[in-house]
Amino acid sequence: MADLSLRPLRPGDEGTAARWGQDREFCLANGWTPGLSERVLRRHWLTVMAGVGPDFLRLGIEEDGRLIGYTDLADLTRTSGEFGIALGDPAAWGQGRGTRAGRLMLTHAFGPLGLLEVRAEVHAPNARSHALMRRLGFVRGGEGEPDLYRGERVPVQRYHLTRDAFTP
Repeated sequence: MADLSLRPLRPGDEGTAARWGQDREFCLANGWTPGLSERVLRRHWLTVMAGVGPDFLRLGIEEDGRLIGYTDLADLTRTSGEFGIALGDPAAWGQGRGTRAGRLMLTHAFGPLGLLEVRAEVHAPNARSHALMRRLGFVRGGEGEPDLYRGERVPVQRYHLTRDAFTP
């Protein structure tokens, strides 16, 4: 199995992210606007890399020295945050990388960051993300506000995971 790790974003990652943004399937699956120019995508990622505030953490997912995705903790407080994850190449989906990277981020959240709970929201039709939440140990916890997914407004399912229930 390839070496997979999390790391801070660094110069050059904006080019990789811009390439992901040219893939319509990736954009639709991850809530990115399809068809944005490489310049716009690079500028957005440079902003994220510069830091968007103390309540947001984005780490790159690296496999064998190559950036393959990212994972987030948003709306961070002293005790909680909202989990997100995306793999850049759809050909890499469904092979366990998201589960491995998710466990690394949750280990970081419940360990060094000291969070007590992590939340997540998944669009109802996104079967792969629902399966990932279950593999990571998240528990369903009600419905969120409907949101756009693949161009349609769909229901959103909320999940949560506590430090005590997490198994790295």
